[in-house]
Amino acid sequence: MINADEVAELCYERFRRLPRRGKPEPGREWSLLAAVLRITRSPDSDSVEMEVVSLGTGTKCIGKAAMSPAGDVLNDSHAEVIARRGCIRYLIQELHGAVSGRRGSLFRPADQRGKWRLQPGVSFLLFTSHTPCGDASIIPMTDSQAQPCPPVASVSSGGETDGGGNLKRKAEEPGEDGAFKAPRLEEKETKEGETDRFERRTRPAAAPDGGASVPAAATELKPGGPEDPRQAEGGHPRVADVHRTGAKCVPGGPADPLHPGAGYHSTGVLRVKPGRGEPTLSLSCSDKLARWGVLGFQGALLSHYLQGALYFSTVVVGKCPYSTEAMHRALVTRCSRVSDLPDGFSVCPPTLLQSTLEFPFSQNQTELQHRGAQGRISPCGAAVSWCNVADQPLDVTANGYKHGVTKKVLGTPKARSLLCKLELFHSFLSLVAATDPSALPDSLRSGELLTYWDYKQASRPYQQAWQQLRQQAFPLWPRSDRNLLLFH
Repeated sequence: MINADEVAELCYERFRRLPRRGKPEPGREWSLLAAVLRITRSPDSDSVEMEVVSLGTGTKCIGKAAMSPAGDVLNDSHAEVIARRGCIRYLIQELHGAVSGRRGSLFRPADQRGKWRLQPGVSFLLFTSHTPCGDASIIPMTDSQAQPCPPVASVSSGGETDGGGNLKRKAEEPGEDGAFKAPRLEEKETKEGETDRFERRTRPAAAPDGGASVPAAATELKPGGPEDPRQAEGGHPRVADVHRTGAKCVPGGPADPLHPGAGYHSTGVLRVKPGRGEPTLSLSCSDKLARWGVLGFQGALLSHYLQGALYFSTVVVGKCPYSTEAMHRALVTRCSRVSDLPDGFSVCPPTLLQSTLEFPFSQNQTELQHRGAQGRISPCGAAVSWCNVADQPLDVTANGYKHGVTKKVLGTPKARSLLCKLELFHSFLSLVAATDPSALPDSLRSGELLTYWDYKQASRPYQQAWQQLRQQAFPLWPRSDRNLLLFH
């Protein structure tokens, strides 16, 4: 049995042991944390061994114009995405050990040539200190005084606010010398403000002109309706509003009604991560977790080597505004009826748990520790990645590049995050090169594979599963621009 508090404490302790670089300034900056844990169950007892294999912090993603056709920019730096990409580095290292015959590898040979599967009793768990952005964060407010984040006033000028409704400055980040300075390349940054995950306005939002039609998969929290969280025992109203997400509905589908109170959002819809300014193309973490529940979190490239997809058996959320119903709706219900998947893929809903332990650098804790002389509270400008690999386990980034780089080195390896598409692709190609030609998976035996796009498309079962998921659950999921994936 997984203990949610033990999971949270293990992740927070791993974070405490990391170097200072890239961490939030206590009392002034906040961030979100996520981690992937390897779970090993003993076949002879009920004992469970838990190990953090990847950890990430971050709240930002870059805008569309900043995306690079060279694959050398980290597009999405939300904590859950950072943790998952760090886990890919860990899996590539473990597959290196498997193909080289090293003992103690995470994997064992599977039935198909060149394929591998997890050792018996091994599974993976995802921890996130905060409810994933997007659909899972649209949560009824049952007691405004009990919410960890105070109300935030709307700012018509487009300025951003701190937890007290005051205009805030841009996020700052530590430099090489430990001093705090504005992030480099700030004009390319699109960030999720302090209140994007759970935003509450003190003034009701005006209803838009005209209503949007909402399909069966998407619902609006209608006042007085069966899903209206205000209808409590005896019909007495309890909820005047919902926590709001800054993630925006994808184009082409239902829009948020923007009705006052509980009717502000549509639920069950795909959303892109917010940007105050330039729009992003990054889907919300709720949407990505739902996708991983069908396709696995290993991605298309590692599917070449794996006989079955890898799924998170459990998702644990730290102490924060939380709704089991909203989590289940966002991560499970939307994909629950997907069928006709190829061998190795299935609908694998995770067990959902919540811890009573709060991340020490959450927005709430930062507000509690804040002192007036520190200036306004802001999200941390950096994202930190740590994973259990032998070579360069730590990677600190800002604005999609390595933390602290100057414009002079952009376009060179010095500027690249180890988690960007290009670096992960090169790590994968090193795995292919280390594999004996006679032991290569059949899907990698074509001489026509050259670009990142080629290798992804050659993973046919994964692409077939993605096609089924898109057709049956997520027809509005934006398609990747092929021109951004032709690097090698």
